[in-house]
Formats: sequence, C-alpha cells, structure tokens
Amino acid sequence: MLKITNVSKTYNNKTKACNNISLDILPGDIYGFIGHNGAGKTTLLKSIAGIINFDEGEIKVFGHSIKENPLAAKRLIAYIPDNPDIYETLSGIQYLDFIGDVFDVRKDKRQELIDKYAEMFEIKDVLNNPISSYSHGMKQKIVIMSALIHEPKVMLLDEPFVGLDPKASYLLKEVFKELCANGSLIFFSTHVLEVAEKLCTKVAIIQQGKIVANGLTHEVIKDESLEEIFLELLKE
Repeated sequence: MLKITNVSKTYNNKTKACNNISLDILPGDIYGFIGHNGAGKTTLLKSIAGIINFDEGEIKVFGHSIKENPLAAKRLIAYIPDNPDIYETLSGIQYLDFIGDVFDVRKDKRQELIDKYAEMFEIKDVLNNPISSYSHGMKQKIVIMSALIHEPKVMLLDEPFVGLDPKASYLLKEVFKELCANGSLIFFSTHVLEVAEKLCTKVAIIQQGKIVANGLTHEVIKDESLEEIFLELLKE
C-alpha cells in the first residue's frame, strides 16, 4: 500500500502546507484528493513522489520508505504534475524511450504499450514530431503515456484531466480502472468534484493542510453530493 503517517511540511518556518496527515491507500483504490487552491494537495503529492522533503512523519510505498530507500520507492511510482513541462527539443517517441530507459522497460514491452496508448489517445501520427509543436493537451497525453509504459504500482496525478478533451478524459478514467483491477493504486487531486464523486472509490478532503474528511466515497457524501459536503466544510 501507500502509507502516509503523520506527515507535516512547513514553508518559511510559518506556513504549514501539510499538518500531521495520515492516509492509507490500498491496491485497487482510486482515491480522490480534494481541496481549494493552496490547501496542500500538491505539497503532499510531491512529498510522496520524493520531489520535495517533508519535515515530519513517514511515507512508505509498498514497504519502501521514500526517505530511506527513495530509489526502490520511486521505481513503483509515476507522478504526473499539473503542468506538462517536458523536454520540448525531443520528439514524442524520444521522450517515451527516455522514460522507458530510466525505468528499465524491455524494448518489446515498451513498444507494445506505446502502440496501445498512442492508438488509444490518437497521437500515433505525431510521435516523431518535436514536443515543442504539441498543444497542451497533446503534451498531457505524452506525459500520461510516459507514466503508463512502466506499469506503475502507484500513480500520483495533480489535476490529470486539465487540458484533456472529453474523449481522452473518458479513456483515462477507463485506464485508471484497468490499472486498479491489476493491483495498482491511483491517488489524484482534482477540482472537478463530479468526476471524483463518480470515479473514486475513496476521497480525502484537505483544508489548510489538514485532512478534514476521508474514507469510502459513498460514506463521506452520504445523502448529499460531494460538492455540498466540500462547501459545508469550507464554511466551517
């Protein structure tokens, strides 16, 4: 599992972006992470991915500590940021090969998955073009493909549906379900509460660095909508 225990992160010795956060995310979970801008979502995602250091607590990825054994933990993780900043001088296929090399993906398996997802996301015809010529949505698709070709056990995504057209968004949701059926887990932030309500098996709501609600989606929302719950918590 992805086990987050009492994690805190403070900026400038005063702003507590994450305040004693604990979450257990299990294989098969599609876990939505919800909060207003500045609530601490991106800080926690980057802490799990090992991109930034956190001050207190522990994060373990299938038993591997992100602090004590970062390489073993990161081999199991794919992280997709909210903005697809990637090497624009490379072509799409060069970038995918680069990521495949980093994660030691076999050439035959890599090609099989590149073909599968390039066909799915309808970018096969532009893989040899430089990434600098891609639209924002096409860059987002390449980043998603680069995450999928090493078959991660943990997928961390920051606003993954931003910039995707409706068809690509639908296909990504189906990919999430397929991955989780095969024992992976998905943890993603989103502002699109309807997506979280329909797609996620579990949700966590963060406010000013603290988790204020989490659990099975239907138990968190009960007889209300996720939007109503979120707005009520913000008022409180």
